[in-house]
Amino acid sequence: MGNMADITAIILTKNEEINIRDCILSIKKVCKRIVVIDSFSTDRTIEIAESLGAEVYQNKFINYAKQYIYGVEVANIQTVWTLRIDADERLTTESAAELASIADMNMNTDINGIVLRFKKNFLGRDLYHGGVYPWKKMNAYKTRYGSIEDRSMDEHIVLSQGKVVHMKKDSLHYDFKNIEYWINKHNWYSSRETVDYFDNLNESKSKTDLDLKTWFKMKFYYKLPMGVRARLYYVYRYYVRLGFLDGKEGQIYAFLQAYWYRYLVDVKIFECEKMETRYEGVGELK
Repeated sequence: MGNMADITAIILTKNEEINIRDCILSIKKVCKRIVVIDSFSTDRTIEIAESLGAEVYQNKFINYAKQYIYGVEVANIQTVWTLRIDADERLTTESAAELASIADMNMNTDINGIVLRFKKNFLGRDLYHGGVYPWKKMNAYKTRYGSIEDRSMDEHIVLSQGKVVHMKKDSLHYDFKNIEYWINKHNWYSSRETVDYFDNLNESKSKTDLDLKTWFKMKFYYKLPMGVRARLYYVYRYYVRLGFLDGKEGQIYAFLQAYWYRYLVDVKIFECEKMETRYEGVGELK
């Protein structure tokens, strides 16, 4: 593996004992410092992280963005680069070497962000179709130029200035503990997405500079009838983007994303409007 780079990694955790070891081991040789922000795990997450040399801080979870903001503050990062990585994500030997190389070569350039690319693994199968490969996120950035959006869902790292570079090697995302956990997590996500919908509804009336994904959702997707949009989403993922080429696992993934998760978001929005109620979208996954 390549040399250690001037990078601090931040990992947010809650009961990640099955993931945290592999995550830390995948970044340990390229990151100078590993900081774990834990929301009071009741399993061996902290013990494992500390045994591998990570610093662990605990903080009550409100949402990912606020937890990450806390992490940045408490870590008082001095490295040029920061890496945001989830416990269920891994660098490979190749992507770790590439990340270190890009970070080293751009210590004094105007490249201030690095876009990582992930291959999702679901039900034990790597997914290459359905619009989920490669899954791209700007997860590495120059500490002084990057910050996270303070929102309840779909929070991204944004740069105050400078350019980004895209990595060529895949990293891994194990989008899976078991189906029960996946369902619970996406039920929890759907409440946050509902909060985001009403926030964006208000924002889109007063702002025109919504990011492209949010703009598309608010101006087109949510204008379609409730049942139609989930069906079209499935058709798009499974047929147009060739999700069927990922076999049974690809079908299950596309079906759950569309007919279960996206439809659940729609149902919760419908509920909020009809019953004149709102989800808070705060707190951790139970």
